[in-house]
Amino acid sequence: MYQLEGWFLWFILFWIIIFAGSMAIGGFFMFRKFLKKMPKVDGKSDMDWEEHFVNNTKHLWGQTEKNLLEDLVSPVPELFRDVARHKIAGKIGELALKEHAETIDQDLVIRGYILATPKRDHKFLRKKLTENQINLSPYEHLF
Repeated sequence: MYQLEGWFLWFILFWIIIFAGSMAIGGFFMFRKFLKKMPKVDGKSDMDWEEHFVNNTKHLWGQTEKNLLEDLVSPVPELFRDVARHKIAGKIGELALKEHAETIDQDLVIRGYILATPKRDHKFLRKKLTENQINLSPYEHLF
C-alpha cells in the first residue's frame, strides 16, 4: 500500500480543508435562504411579503427615487447588491402601503433604507447619507 508523504500530503490536507470550508459557508447561506422561505403564522414567508410589497408599489416609484436607491446601495458588494436592493425596496413598499402614500418620495426611501439595513451597517449608511448631503437629524430615532 502506498502512503502519502511530503508536499503531496500537505496539498491533499490543504485541499480537504478548503473544500470543507467552502461547503460549510455555502450550507450556511443556503440554510439562511431556506429559513427566509419558511411560511410564518400568516402563511406567507418573509420573501413572499417582500415580493408582495415590491409588486404592489412598483407604480409609485419615480425615476429620482429609483436613482436615489441605486446610489444608496452602491457601497454594497456587487454580488449582494440585487438582494439588498430588493430587501430595501420591500421595506420601502411596506412603509408606503402602511402610510397609504400616493408616491414614494425621498423621505420614504431614506426611512425604508434605514429600517432595512442591519444595525452593524449603520456606520456605512450614515457615511453614505452624509455624502449625499442628507440631513440625518429627522431620522436619528430610526438608528
